[in-house]
Amino acid sequence: MSRTSATATSHQPSDDRILLGIVLMLVFCVVAPLIDVASKIAVQSVSAGTVTLARFLVQAALMAPIVLLMRLPARLNMRIARLTLLRASANIGSTFCFVAAVRVMPIADALAIAFVSPFILLLLGRFLLDEQVGARRIAASVVAFLGTVLVIQPSFARFGATALLPVGCAVCFALYMLVTRHLSREQHPVSMQLHTALAASFICLPLLALGTVADIEPIRFVLPGGMIWLACLAVGVAATVSHMAMTYALSFAPSSTLAPLNYLEIVTATLFGFLFFGDFPGGMTWTGIATIVASGLYVIHRERVVARSADVASAS
Repeated sequence: MSRTSATATSHQPSDDRILLGIVLMLVFCVVAPLIDVASKIAVQSVSAGTVTLARFLVQAALMAPIVLLMRLPARLNMRIARLTLLRASANIGSTFCFVAAVRVMPIADALAIAFVSPFILLLLGRFLLDEQVGARRIAASVVAFLGTVLVIQPSFARFGATALLPVGCAVCFALYMLVTRHLSREQHPVSMQLHTALAASFICLPLLALGTVADIEPIRFVLPGGMIWLACLAVGVAATVSHMAMTYALSFAPSSTLAPLNYLEIVTATLFGFLFFGDFPGGMTWTGIATIVASGLYVIHRERVVARSADVASAS
């Protein structure tokens, strides 16, 4: 998974570019599930750790010339370096958990469970950073959790503890977004993606070396062969394209406008899962997905109401 949520902090948009921001968000919703498709294909032949490493190596290779062409600063101060390492670690965790999950789970099921991350982010902000979160949004988070249980229940019966991996992905992704909020105030988003990919690659290398020596299957390095090379390459390419689309979408349009569109990713993920693997969610899973989406849209609505009230208060 490892996607940048549309609830991330964005720069002040230009009104005449909002449509472009929406188009780029739609590009994200179409391209991002291809990360999952390529990961599911690759992880049938190589370890989840190998796919995770490939994702960051390819992204670093693609982002480096873009950073050079944009003449963005390459050096980091100690604070940004520490935050980048933390962001990279969280990104590794979310990517690894999701790749390991889709090895056996349908993409739509895993993604639906992982979509609880905005609610985890909301609760982490409330209890770790003492951010103000109203009772209604907390209640929506509880409802979203119940929706997640509806998705997990049939998956757990079928796949066992593997069904809990997307929850780990959601937790890591929420931590990833917390760090991103802080980094986005101090670093260009394109540089941030390059440095995170480089840091994640350097963290993955010793972990995979350990897994290979100790023969720990999930993190053992397995050299891809044949078409699996293309699948691993596709993971990195799709991740880079989708993240760049999301990054620039947030610079053109308000996050409050883009956030509801983010849930279209479940639709495209379901479609690709059916086309490539013949997977289609069952009735209880669809009920859970609908509950999660409805809760998410309600939280977005409440954020708009709170922001509007704040604007009125500041104007007066």
